[in-house]
Amino acid sequence: MSKVIAVTNQKGGVGKTTTAINLAAAIALEGKKVLLIDCDAQGNATSGVGEKGHRAPGGTIYEAITATDADLHQFILPTSTSGLSLIPATRDLSGAEIELISVEGREGRLKSLIAQVRDEFDYIIIDSPPSLGLLTLNALVAADRVLIPLHCEYFALEGLADLVATMRRVRASLNPSLDIEGVLLTMNDERTNLGQQVSRDVREFFKDKVYRTVIPRNVRLAEAPSHGLPAVTYDARSRGAEAYFAFAREVLERNEPVLAL
Repeated sequence: MSKVIAVTNQKGGVGKTTTAINLAAAIALEGKKVLLIDCDAQGNATSGVGEKGHRAPGGTIYEAITATDADLHQFILPTSTSGLSLIPATRDLSGAEIELISVEGREGRLKSLIAQVRDEFDYIIIDSPPSLGLLTLNALVAADRVLIPLHCEYFALEGLADLVATMRRVRASLNPSLDIEGVLLTMNDERTNLGQQVSRDVREFFKDKVYRTVIPRNVRLAEAPSHGLPAVTYDARSRGAEAYFAFAREVLERNEPVLAL
């Protein structure tokens, strides 16, 4: 059965989608079967793997999550990265939160859908929207673990307490097994004192939950989405891509300890 990881941070601009795309692609390149679910109405994860404007036979995640009896297999697209599949998103998804308000069990719609395909993938990565709304709540209920990308600047720390509090509420009432997979420091500039201070503070608070790997600021990470490719396939030798490969191996080692032997 697959491991379901929600990549979540309600603050925008922290490298959340970049992390979801490149983690999913890097794990797939390690020989795993990976499903990337785009749960953000901006659809950046969809365009970031070259599938902007493409729809599966059943449609997008919007149609899947608002339908009463959707077969999730009908919403899965292959991507140009071997082993990586996608459930795409479009701006239509922005209406889902309103449409689901009156639906019974609305918080668990995504979990029910994922249950149909969990045995077919090694990892399922959910790219959540930059908010703590109903779509993010669905991701937290569906996930086994939460991966928190954190920009190495002071403002990135603000709101982190809100996310942790939300996770506690979800764990108490909707998903008792939910836990933090890890905290990933992103967009780091090792030349600044601020970046070093934020890194120390985060590691002091989250302890061993913080990954050893730190994602640097790198122009290739910004360029890759415009080419419809993850950075790890766009320029595998760039500093950003090498960091995400190292990060993916670290994620695999945590979840599959035999790999570390």
